[in-house]
Amino acid sequence: MRFRDRADAGRALAQRLMAYAGNPSVLVLALPRGGVPVAYEVATALHAPLDVFIVRKLGVPGQPELAMGAIATGSVRVLNQEVIRILGITEDVLEAVTAEEHRELARREQLYRGANPAPDLRHRIVILVDDGLATGSTMRAAVAAVRQQQPARIIVAVPVAAPSTCEEFEGEVDEIVCAYTPEPFHAVGLWYDTFSQTSDEEIRQLLARAAEGQGAAVPQ
Repeated sequence: MRFRDRADAGRALAQRLMAYAGNPSVLVLALPRGGVPVAYEVATALHAPLDVFIVRKLGVPGQPELAMGAIATGSVRVLNQEVIRILGITEDVLEAVTAEEHRELARREQLYRGANPAPDLRHRIVILVDDGLATGSTMRAAVAAVRQQQPARIIVAVPVAAPSTCEEFEGEVDEIVCAYTPEPFHAVGLWYDTFSQTSDEEIRQLLARAAEGQGAAVPQ
């Protein structure tokens, strides 16, 4: 099974989520960039609002791929205390990296959302969507950040995932929906005919189209 592109994957994923169609408590949150075209199709099928949930990893200086935490939409910061302790990360270093990533997060929020505020997640059924799960590290940071905002339910939904990663999320969220779990998995992009990078302009257009469908304000 392969998807033609992210829109095709989103339509396939939406079929697994139709139990939530028309529920006014549902909010679909996309992880930019690749998750937005997928989530747009899900939100459209469910008649639910769409927004972005931006996550920025806090990389260890000199080892940027090693995360000592993450920040996310809504001024949420999640820290990996074990990494911080083992590497002896000082508060000054942590705050400097956080400030740098906050600037990039704010830039993306302004670009994608305009003047519209971040959505209130309290008591909402939040469906977090990305174009796939490999290790799941970014999605785990998103889940941790969303949980701090006290939603009623957290659902992670992706078109394709590594089987082991999908299984791991079963104990981390209220529901995990992986439309396709091929074995061997290797990489997300292998399961798409077209897996080109999603542009910022495409994201803006999809969010604007979704907002118009919901009768909401469109980013300026």
